[in-house]
Order: sequence, then structure tokens, then C-alpha cells
Amino acid sequence: MRRFAILLFSVVAHGIFFATFLYLIAFTGDISLVPRTVDRGPEAGLLPALLTNLALIGLFGLQHSAMARPSFKRVWTRVVPPAMERSVYVLLASLSLVMLFAFWSPIQGSVWDATGTPLAPVLWTVFATGWGIVLLSTFLINHFELFGLHQAWLNLREKVARPPELRQPLFYRWVAHPLYSGFFLAFWATPHMSFGHLLLALGMSAYMFIAIPLEERDLTALFGPAYQKYRSGVGMLIPRFRRPD
Repeated sequence: MRRFAILLFSVVAHGIFFATFLYLIAFTGDISLVPRTVDRGPEAGLLPALLTNLALIGLFGLQHSAMARPSFKRVWTRVVPPAMERSVYVLLASLSLVMLFAFWSPIQGSVWDATGTPLAPVLWTVFATGWGIVLLSTFLINHFELFGLHQAWLNLREKVARPPELRQPLFYRWVAHPLYSGFFLAFWATPHMSFGHLLLALGMSAYMFIAIPLEERDLTALFGPAYQKYRSGVGMLIPRFRRPD
């Protein structure tokens, strides 16, 4: 019964993640299908808006990065079952995004506005491509393991996960972090870059530039020279199509 409960929790956590992911697309794109977006919602003064928004970005970044570290996991799995650890992480990451959606304060003013120009469809295409890369990248590296379902399923069947393998499917042949590349495109490609959207893009970009070295350190510790060799032959965020000899 306990094993089934863990699987059920993982399914629910994944469902919440997916709903949050879809909302994030609409939030970032200022799409009117959702009630609050990066440019629509209750406004505050400039300083309160800056402080609130930066705190929300910081909370997301701290949770998202700190809980992903092996040292944290070793302690955390003394509290939660190992088969449930990733799903708890996914749920808390989703809730930190829900807080960002709920308490974000739009900041008006335009950095650029290409709405209604021939450039707008191009930017919307890049925006959609970015989110597509993000989603596809999760499946390339095992979407169900990344979001905790695989661990819960193995636990239900009383099986042990295989040792991790260093694979380079599709995008990973040329770029080490295609998921982050997709996020960069998604956050920066917009026909209307408001000051609030700029703050979101800058804050999330700063988080990713902090997270990438931490992630690479963990992967080097896990895979050793094999990862170092792989990493030397691909780009970080921009594809490198030729590997060094």
C-alpha cells in the first residue's frame, strides 16, 4: 500500500508540474488565456515590485538548485523515501512557480515593442521553439525519471534502477544544456519586452548561469573523465558541431 501511495503521489506531482509548465508558457508570453501574466496583474510601486519580483525569482532559484545537489539529497532522503525524493522536488519547484505567478508585480514600460510588425511572428516562432526544445529535452534524458515517475514505478515493482549512463541523444550531441538553451529562447523571444518581462528574463538567466556550473560539477563527480571529455566537445548553450581532436 505504501508503494502504491508513493506512485500516486508521483502521478499527482507530475500533473501539477505539467499544469504549472503550461501556465508558465502563458505567463511568460502574456497570453490572455490565464488571469495573471508577466505584464498583467495587480501593480505596485517600482521599488516594491522590484524587491518582490527579485525575491520570487530568488526563491525559485534557491529551491530549484539547492534541492538538486547530491549533498542535499543524501540528507533529504533520510526524511522522505528515496523513491519519492524526486517527486517531492518537482512538487516544491511547481509550488515556487505558483507563488511567482500569484505574487508577481508587473512593471510597465517597454524595452522594445515589435507588436504588429513583420518581426512579431518571427519572435513568436522563436518563443514557441524554445518551449518545444525544453519539453523535448526532458524526454531525451528520460522525462519520467526527471520528474520522479520512473523511480516510483520501480519502487512499486520492487526493482532497482540501472546505474546512470552518459548518453548524448539528439541535441546533446552538440550542446551540453539544451534544456537551458530552450529556456533562454523562451524567456527572451517576445514581441513586447516590458520592464517586468526584462526583469524576469534577466533573473532567470542569472539563475541558469549559476546552476550550470553546479550541474556540471555534479556530473563530473558522477561520470568522471567521460563527462569531461564529452563536455570539451560540445557547446554549453550554443551548439558546437565539431569536436576537438
